[in-house]
Amino acid sequence: MFENAGSRLKAWLVAGIGTAAALALAGVLGAFGARHEPMQLLAPTGRIETGQWLLRPLRAYTAEGENLYGAPLKPGAKALVFEVEMTNRTAKSSKDYFDVLQASQATVDPSSKPFIVLTRDSTLSPELHPGMPERMAYIWELPGGSAPPASLDLTVIRKTYKQRDNLYGLPGWFNPAPAGTLTLPVGSGPDTADIQP
Repeated sequence: MFENAGSRLKAWLVAGIGTAAALALAGVLGAFGARHEPMQLLAPTGRIETGQWLLRPLRAYTAEGENLYGAPLKPGAKALVFEVEMTNRTAKSSKDYFDVLQASQATVDPSSKPFIVLTRDSTLSPELHPGMPERMAYIWELPGGSAPPASLDLTVIRKTYKQRDNLYGLPGWFNPAPAGTLTLPVGSGPDTADIQP
Protein backbone atom coordinates (compact mmCIF):
# COMPACT_ATOMS: atom_id res chain seq x y z
CA MET A 1 0.00 0.00 0.00
CA PHE A 2 2.84 2.44 0.85
CA GLU A 3 4.71 1.47 -2.34
CA ASN A 4 1.66 2.38 -4.37
CA ALA A 5 1.32 5.78 -2.60
CA GLY A 6 5.05 6.51 -3.16
CA SER A 7 4.82 5.85 -6.88
CA ARG A 8 1.76 8.07 -7.12
CA LEU A 9 3.59 10.87 -5.29
CA LYS A 10 6.55 10.54 -7.69
CA ALA A 11 4.20 10.68 -10.69
CA TRP A 12 2.51 13.84 -9.36
CA LEU A 13 5.86 15.51 -8.67
CA VAL A 14 7.18 14.70 -12.14
CA ALA A 15 3.94 15.90 -13.74
CA GLY A 16 4.00 19.10 -11.66
CA ILE A 17 7.64 19.84 -12.50
CA GLY A 18 6.99 19.13 -16.19
CA THR A 19 3.97 21.44 -16.23
CA ALA A 20 5.89 24.23 -14.47
CA ALA A 21 8.77 23.88 -16.97
CA ALA A 22 6.37 23.97 -19.92
CA LEU A 23 4.64 27.10 -18.58
CA ALA A 24 7.98 28.83 -17.96
CA LEU A 25 9.20 27.99 -21.48
CA ALA A 26 5.93 29.22 -23.02
CA GLY A 27 6.25 32.48 -21.09
CA VAL A 28 9.83 33.04 -22.22
CA LEU A 29 9.01 32.27 -25.87
CA GLY A 30 5.92 34.49 -25.71
CA ALA A 31 7.99 37.39 -24.39
CA PHE A 32 10.42 37.08 -27.28
CA GLY A 33 7.59 36.68 -29.79
CA ALA A 34 5.89 39.87 -28.57
CA ARG A 35 8.95 41.98 -29.39
CA HIS A 36 8.14 44.47 -32.13
CA GLU A 37 10.68 45.70 -34.61
CA PRO A 38 10.36 49.39 -35.53
CA MET A 39 8.83 49.96 -38.96
CA GLN A 40 11.08 51.09 -41.76
CA LEU A 41 10.94 54.81 -42.55
CA LEU A 42 10.33 55.26 -46.27
CA ALA A 43 11.83 58.18 -48.19
CA PRO A 44 9.19 60.54 -49.58
CA THR A 45 11.39 61.24 -52.61
CA GLY A 46 11.89 57.62 -53.67
CA ARG A 47 9.85 54.90 -55.32
CA ILE A 48 8.12 52.40 -53.04
CA GLU A 49 7.37 48.82 -54.08
CA THR A 50 4.36 47.15 -52.50
CA GLY A 51 4.19 43.99 -54.58
CA GLN A 52 1.32 44.89 -56.90
CA TRP A 53 2.08 48.61 -57.02
CA LEU A 54 5.01 50.93 -57.54
CA LEU A 55 4.35 54.23 -55.73
CA ARG A 56 6.02 57.62 -56.11
CA PRO A 57 4.77 60.17 -53.56
CA LEU A 58 4.10 63.57 -55.16
CA ARG A 59 2.57 65.97 -52.63
CA ALA A 60 0.17 66.41 -49.72
CA TYR A 61 -2.04 69.42 -49.03
CA THR A 62 -5.30 70.58 -47.49
CA ALA A 63 -8.10 72.13 -49.52
CA GLU A 64 -11.70 73.26 -49.24
CA GLY A 65 -14.52 72.92 -51.70
CA GLU A 66 -17.06 70.59 -53.17
CA ASN A 67 -15.31 70.12 -56.52
CA LEU A 68 -11.98 68.69 -55.43
CA TYR A 69 -11.38 66.23 -58.31
CA GLY A 70 -15.12 65.54 -58.22
CA ALA A 71 -14.94 63.82 -54.79
CA PRO A 72 -18.36 63.88 -53.09
CA LEU A 73 -17.38 66.03 -50.11
CA LYS A 74 -19.85 67.85 -47.88
CA PRO A 75 -20.34 71.55 -48.72
CA GLY A 76 -17.65 73.64 -47.02
CA ALA A 77 -15.74 70.58 -45.84
CA LYS A 78 -11.96 70.60 -45.57
CA ALA A 79 -10.03 67.74 -47.10
CA LEU A 80 -6.58 66.29 -46.81
CA VAL A 81 -5.21 65.26 -50.21
CA PHE A 82 -2.28 63.00 -50.99
CA GLU A 83 -1.25 62.77 -54.63
CA VAL A 84 0.80 59.78 -55.70
CA GLU A 85 1.94 58.26 -58.98
CA MET A 86 0.85 54.62 -59.05
CA THR A 87 2.02 51.96 -61.49
CA ASN A 88 0.29 48.60 -61.72
CA ARG A 89 3.08 45.99 -61.71
CA THR A 90 0.78 43.04 -62.46
CA ALA A 91 -0.41 41.58 -65.76
CA LYS A 92 -4.09 42.55 -65.28
CA SER A 93 -5.98 45.80 -64.79
CA SER A 94 -6.76 46.27 -61.11
CA LYS A 95 -8.14 48.59 -58.48
CA ASP A 96 -6.82 46.67 -55.51
CA TYR A 97 -5.26 49.82 -54.05
CA PHE A 98 -7.77 50.77 -51.33
CA ASP A 99 -5.64 49.45 -48.46
CA VAL A 100 -2.18 50.24 -49.87
CA LEU A 101 -2.04 53.50 -47.90
CA GLN A 102 -3.40 53.93 -44.39
CA ALA A 103 -3.38 57.35 -42.73
CA SER A 104 -2.47 57.50 -39.06
CA GLN A 105 -5.19 58.04 -36.45
CA ALA A 106 -3.58 61.32 -35.45
CA THR A 107 -4.13 62.70 -38.97
CA VAL A 108 -7.63 61.52 -39.93
CA ASP A 109 -10.52 59.64 -38.43
CA PRO A 110 -9.54 55.94 -38.82
CA SER A 111 -13.15 54.97 -39.60
CA SER A 112 -13.25 57.29 -42.64
CA LYS A 113 -12.15 55.83 -45.95
CA PRO A 114 -10.53 58.06 -48.54
CA PHE A 115 -11.98 58.86 -51.92
CA ILE A 116 -9.47 57.71 -54.54
CA VAL A 117 -9.53 59.65 -57.78
CA LEU A 118 -7.66 59.61 -61.08
CA THR A 119 -6.50 63.23 -61.31
CA ARG A 120 -6.44 63.55 -65.11
CA ASP A 121 -10.21 63.07 -65.52
CA SER A 122 -11.62 62.86 -61.96
CA THR A 123 -12.68 59.21 -62.31
CA LEU A 124 -13.49 57.74 -58.90
CA SER A 125 -11.75 54.42 -58.12
CA PRO A 126 -10.75 53.44 -61.68
CA GLU A 127 -9.00 50.26 -62.71
CA LEU A 128 -5.35 50.96 -63.45
CA HIS A 129 -3.79 49.18 -66.41
CA PRO A 130 -0.48 47.27 -66.28
CA GLY A 131 2.68 49.31 -66.70
CA MET A 132 0.92 52.68 -67.08
CA PRO A 133 1.85 55.22 -64.38
CA GLU A 134 -1.18 57.23 -63.27
CA ARG A 135 -1.45 60.22 -60.93
CA MET A 136 -3.98 59.41 -58.20
CA ALA A 137 -5.38 61.51 -55.35
CA TYR A 138 -6.31 60.01 -51.98
CA ILE A 139 -8.79 62.43 -50.40
CA TRP A 140 -9.79 62.25 -46.73
CA GLU A 141 -12.54 64.54 -45.45
CA LEU A 142 -11.36 66.17 -42.23
CA PRO A 143 -13.71 66.38 -39.23
CA GLY A 144 -15.45 69.76 -38.93
CA GLY A 145 -13.53 72.29 -36.87
CA SER A 146 -10.28 70.31 -36.90
CA ALA A 147 -7.02 72.11 -37.59
CA PRO A 148 -5.15 71.00 -40.72
CA PRO A 149 -2.23 68.71 -39.84
CA ALA A 150 1.35 69.89 -40.40
CA SER A 151 2.36 66.48 -41.76
CA LEU A 152 0.71 63.40 -43.23
CA ASP A 153 1.79 60.08 -41.71
CA LEU A 154 1.00 57.03 -43.81
CA THR A 155 1.58 53.32 -43.36
CA VAL A 156 2.35 51.62 -46.67
CA ILE A 157 0.98 48.07 -47.00
CA ARG A 158 2.66 45.41 -49.12
CA LYS A 159 1.24 42.08 -50.36
CA THR A 160 2.96 38.88 -51.45
CA TYR A 161 2.20 36.99 -54.64
CA LYS A 162 1.34 33.30 -54.30
CA GLN A 163 0.98 31.00 -57.29
CA ARG A 164 -1.69 29.07 -55.38
CA ASP A 165 -3.61 30.12 -52.33
CA ASN A 166 -4.48 27.59 -49.66
CA LEU A 167 -8.25 27.87 -50.02
CA TYR A 168 -8.99 27.80 -53.74
CA GLY A 169 -5.65 26.90 -55.31
CA LEU A 170 -5.70 30.09 -57.39
CA PRO A 171 -2.97 32.71 -57.88
CA GLY A 172 -3.23 36.09 -56.19
CA TRP A 173 -1.80 38.72 -53.86
CA PHE A 174 -2.06 37.79 -50.19
CA ASN A 175 -0.70 38.41 -46.68
CA PRO A 176 -0.92 42.22 -46.37
CA ALA A 177 1.75 43.55 -44.03
CA PRO A 178 3.25 46.99 -43.31
CA ALA A 179 6.21 47.83 -45.57
CA GLY A 180 7.03 50.98 -43.64
CA THR A 181 5.88 54.48 -42.75
CA LEU A 182 5.93 57.59 -44.88
CA THR A 183 5.79 61.18 -43.60
CA LEU A 184 5.14 64.15 -45.88
CA PRO A 185 4.75 67.85 -45.11
CA VAL A 186 1.24 69.14 -45.75
CA GLY A 187 0.95 72.24 -47.92
CA SER A 188 -1.94 74.66 -48.23
CA GLY A 189 -4.04 74.30 -51.35
CA PRO A 190 -3.73 72.52 -54.69
CA ASP A 191 -0.93 74.84 -55.80
CA THR A 192 1.47 73.06 -53.44
CA ALA A 193 4.55 72.02 -55.42
CA ASP A 194 5.40 68.37 -56.04
CA ILE A 195 8.20 66.78 -54.03
CA GLN A 196 11.38 66.78 -56.08
CA PRO A 197 13.28 63.46 -56.28
